[in-house]
Amino acid sequence: MKKLLASTAVALLSLTAAAQAEGKLSIYHWFEYIPQTLLDKFAAEYDVEVTMDTFDSNEALLASLKAGKLGSYDVAVPGDYMVKIMNGEGMLDTFEPSELSNFGNIEKQWVDVAFDSGRKSSIPYQWGSTSYSVNRDVYTGPIDSLSVIFDPPAELKGKINVLDTAGETLTLASLYLGIPQCSADREQLKELNALVQKAKADWASFGSDVAKDVLVSGDAAAGMIWSGFSAKARAEGANIEYAFPKEGYIVWMDNVVLLKDAPNRDNALKFMNFLLEPENAAAVTNYAQYTAGVTGTAEFLDPEVANSPESNPPAGPKGAFVEACSEDVQVLYDAIWTNLKK
Repeated sequence: MKKLLASTAVALLSLTAAAQAEGKLSIYHWFEYIPQTLLDKFAAEYDVEVTMDTFDSNEALLASLKAGKLGSYDVAVPGDYMVKIMNGEGMLDTFEPSELSNFGNIEKQWVDVAFDSGRKSSIPYQWGSTSYSVNRDVYTGPIDSLSVIFDPPAELKGKINVLDTAGETLTLASLYLGIPQCSADREQLKELNALVQKAKADWASFGSDVAKDVLVSGDAAAGMIWSGFSAKARAEGANIEYAFPKEGYIVWMDNVVLLKDAPNRDNALKFMNFLLEPENAAAVTNYAQYTAGVTGTAEFLDPEVANSPESNPPAGPKGAFVEACSEDVQVLYDAIWTNLKK
């Protein structure tokens, strides 16, 4: 009898734990990238307890999951090239489009993407660009070239913040040099290493989470920055201008992915579907000031966000996605980055 009661108690505890798990959602997200009001809306609508941890680069996300965090979160928000890497590492679960009633709201250009063909593991979150902004009270010269970052004018030397992310920083350096991404050519890699080592002497700091704040405070007079952060800095009073350099700039798309071994898979899919509602996608855009990959958002956008110069690039310069290098080539770029950060 005691054994039966004990077994029954264990079974009840298991059922209780399962019931609690059904009311939870754990998110791994970028900092300053989703309004709390939207998380509260989802929590109330689905009676789900939402928790969120943040990261400051795609590389930090990958390192954390590889270090044992996989299985702790339901969804994460990696950039395009990182989706491909994570899938190759076996970190992503898959779903059927039929599991998301709003799947048809994804803009056609963002459905059959190279990093997740047909959208088997991810949905679009926001897309934007990475370039640099300059304080026009400090520097009034041309900002049509990446030389502002990698061979800066005297007014900006020692006053530049650089994003603390290897993928974007080394990609912009490669664009400036006119060499291919993921090059394995020894001479090109030596040239890339020499460029960033020389430029480092003119940089004040490496910082991703502070990229906006240092421009607003005046601690930096120029800096690599994401387009939405630049728009936010302007809104906070910084007299800055965002550049679309002639050598090119980075275009990216962040995506919500369903993680392998997600403890709350059903709630993860509910959240992904929730974010594909035009009004909810627009709420993210109005907060983060990027662009949603979801149809029907225009009517919900704030005019200053819809008309932001950062989100409306001029004709001419071309944007490029960061490429996911093969493992043997990535080792070479990791060495350049590690050497740069010493």
